[in-house]
Amino acid sequence: MNRWIDRFSLQGKTALVTGASKGIGAEICKVFADAGANIIATARDTDGLEHVADSVRKSGRNCNVIQCDLKDTEAIRTMAEQALTVSTVDILVNNAGVALVGPAESYDLQQWEETMAINLRAPFLLAQCLVPAMIKQKWGKIINVSSQAGVVAFENHAAYSASKAGLNALTRGMMIEWARHNIQVNSICPTVILTDMGKEIWGPVEKSQPMIDKTPLGRFGEPVEVADMALYLASPASGLVNGEAFLIDGGYSAT
Repeated sequence: MNRWIDRFSLQGKTALVTGASKGIGAEICKVFADAGANIIATARDTDGLEHVADSVRKSGRNCNVIQCDLKDTEAIRTMAEQALTVSTVDILVNNAGVALVGPAESYDLQQWEETMAINLRAPFLLAQCLVPAMIKQKWGKIINVSSQAGVVAFENHAAYSASKAGLNALTRGMMIEWARHNIQVNSICPTVILTDMGKEIWGPVEKSQPMIDKTPLGRFGEPVEVADMALYLASPASGLVNGEAFLIDGGYSAT
């Protein structure tokens, strides 16, 4: 692979992306398809999934959609089985997540359980279902979309931060067991990304401006910037990268 474009190519690979119906997940599907990957897109929103599938197919790639509620452990296993009837999943992107924020002293236990189920349990279960085939073919990539909040503290984010810090630890734990099978497991820790969810939580200027003021680059991120990092981690170019949590936060955590 002497040509740079070949080192970043996903030609011949199949990627399963969770939370694929909108935001970062939808952008990852499009970027991966542009790089040559076929896509298995999963989320709860079937209309959103079909819209993403149309965009992927316009790139000349295949896109299968599977509706799944990641709070349901049996639904996860069923979705994984369906995916494996389509293709061996070479690349797993655990992108789906919820941000149910609130003060720790009054945080609702049901919201805690939902946060942990989607943000932490689901990535583990899905990896557990798909890794045996990766081990068999001696190649695989797992990319966990975590958060800056899993590394630094934010007010009213105790449950969310705990789930994302756990996802970063899970990334390292899976890496140390599966690296011997030529499987790479890494996480991406973005700052606020201007998806619908990001705008909903950080939209008020009185909340967003102090955060922007603390960010050396002076802005939030765009979904494509996370998707481009995911492409790097999914491609042969990142062959020596394993067990890392990559902060994409405009320098916030470095100050």
